[in-house]
Amino acid sequence: MDSDLLFGSVSAQKPVALELYSLIKDLPILSPHSHIDPALFNTRFDNPVEVLIQPDHYILRMLVSQGVPYSQILSKENPCDVWQLFADYFYLFRGTPSGLWFNHTLKNILGVNEKLDSSSATSIYNQIVAKFAEPEFTPKKLFNKMRIEVLATTDPVTSALEYHRAIPSLGLNGRVIPTFRADNMINILLPSWTANIQLLETASGVEIKDFNSFIAALEQRRAYFKSLGGTATDTSCSLPETTFLSHAEVETIFQRALKGQAGKQDAALFTAHMVTEMARMSVEDGMVMQLHSGIYRNHNPEIFNQFGPDKGFDIPIRTEFTRNLKPLLDRFGNNANLTLILFTLDEALYSRELAPIAGAYPAIRIGPPWWFCDSWNGINRYFDLVMETAGLYNTVGFIDDTRSFLSIPARHDLWRRVSANWLARLLVQHLIDRRDAEEMAIELAVGLVKRTYHL
Repeated sequence: MDSDLLFGSVSAQKPVALELYSLIKDLPILSPHSHIDPALFNTRFDNPVEVLIQPDHYILRMLVSQGVPYSQILSKENPCDVWQLFADYFYLFRGTPSGLWFNHTLKNILGVNEKLDSSSATSIYNQIVAKFAEPEFTPKKLFNKMRIEVLATTDPVTSALEYHRAIPSLGLNGRVIPTFRADNMINILLPSWTANIQLLETASGVEIKDFNSFIAALEQRRAYFKSLGGTATDTSCSLPETTFLSHAEVETIFQRALKGQAGKQDAALFTAHMVTEMARMSVEDGMVMQLHSGIYRNHNPEIFNQFGPDKGFDIPIRTEFTRNLKPLLDRFGNNANLTLILFTLDEALYSRELAPIAGAYPAIRIGPPWWFCDSWNGINRYFDLVMETAGLYNTVGFIDDTRSFLSIPARHDLWRRVSANWLARLLVQHLIDRRDAEEMAIELAVGLVKRTYHL
């Protein structure tokens, strides 16, 4: 045992971190979970506001928290005015991941070297507009320039995936693949649920008259997504509750839902049963299952009613996995054919529940820091809370979960920098050796995500 074990020098850490970062900074990007619109690759960029500001709920929520009206932020009438407004308030993002990502994008993607503020707003806006007009600055050309190897979108179960069918002809160096998301099918209290069932019938060609035909339609759609390269599903629910209802029980609830007579208890049981059904389907078809939970969505009804979802008012709530997941784990937790990736915004769960669960059950992997936790400090906390119990190889690498295409390199770069710095600390403390650190750095950058998501 080294006499310096655990007594690493901070001064020795930085050069090691820089060396490890140099090994991984230029590796290709694998983005297995994003919200990029696949139609983007058939277009050119429009104006800087629609590309950089309005899709980004991190930016929107910060501005509105300081009293900036959404009617101004989301205005389509004069993007120059919206950009000036954003620049006037850009100081709000000092020290935040949003500020870090935005500045990275300005400099490294857009070639802007000025500091964004009120006085430079017009100049920077004009520089970006000029850049968007260049022949080499289209989404598909930038996809190649940004070294994206795989980009997974998130798509409704009823999507025809017409843009995905067209992508192979666009000349991309990497792949753009769909991700199967059936949230609007498993929440039977949605006002649009009956209409969604009709859309599912049309898309699948299966007449849905009972629960069995509903499942058959979903399975048909999963197969369609797989045929276009999809490797994963995504399920989001407020709480990660699971249960396994008898056929008679779930059929009764389903029939009430078809008649518009389902209640809150019906909806909770149906969603919990469907999470378990999704796991069962993944065991059979091999698609990776992602479970995002712990979010109170559209918390602000005034904003939701005026401007719709995904405008920055999805707020974390306390959650629990150990008891809630037990019905699912009792059936599938030991099944090597299931990969279930768990995401949380409740950081206390990382060490208390997720690391012990993933460190024991073969089917479980821990998702990376998500949403409000995908920051410099959040990623460091994640490593410290998860790795000692679960180990590196029960995690899955990085996802960017972004709607802002040009921010993808910035988000992956932050992850790689924090990864290198964390590994350097372990190395100078003699908890790992140099070979371990180098191999782990590559795993965190590309290896884990490539294997976990079958990319």
